Amino acid sequence: MSWLNWPNRITIGRIVLVAPMVICLLNLNATWPGWRYLALGLFSLMAISDALDGFLARRLKEETQLGRFLDPVADKLLITCVVVLLAIESTSVAGFKLPSWVPVIAIGKDVFTVIGFVLIYATTGRFFVEPRVWGKGCTLIQLVMVAYCLVAPDLARWVPHTRLILSGLYWTASAAAAIALADYIRIGNRFAAKHAAAIQ
Repeated sequence: MSWLNWPNRITIGRIVLVAPMVICLLNLNATWPGWRYLALGLFSLMAISDALDGFLARRLKEETQLGRFLDPVADKLLITCVVVLLAIESTSVAGFKLPSWVPVIAIGKDVFTVIGFVLIYATTGRFFVEPRVWGKGCTLIQLVMVAYCLVAPDLARWVPHTRLILSGLYWTASAAAAIALADYIRIGNRFAAKHAAAIQ
């Protein structure tokens, strides 16, 4: 099986699209109003590709270790860049700026997760990358939060309490990040304990 199969190509494409996504967000409050819609279109494409690469990998039986590594990397790059820029006054969606603690929690969860992976490799000599339901759920809620934030100015004309809904989303996303981190710590400790017991 080639490492450069279609699921991995889609994932790599999603990573490449992070750069134009960042450019759109950096120009979010520029004179041309189309930057927000362009950012929303790119973000939607990337979110769809996130589901598509996993579906194809399972359907075509082309799941690889590289794919298990690249998929969360692509998610973390996208979420990190987007939530940081949407929490900065000059690059946020007017009237729908994310609180500064939202990216802190999102990035903190990923940093501690990566540190945990490194510690497990250092103590066991094995890479441990296991997708978890809470991790996937956290990513999904974060994607919904970002999409809602980008479309919020349009929704505000028709949907009452638009800002309150956004608040609910970023509180839920932050809570899910904390739960996902706790789950990764639990499963990582279990893996390390099993490895230690096996070599005794």
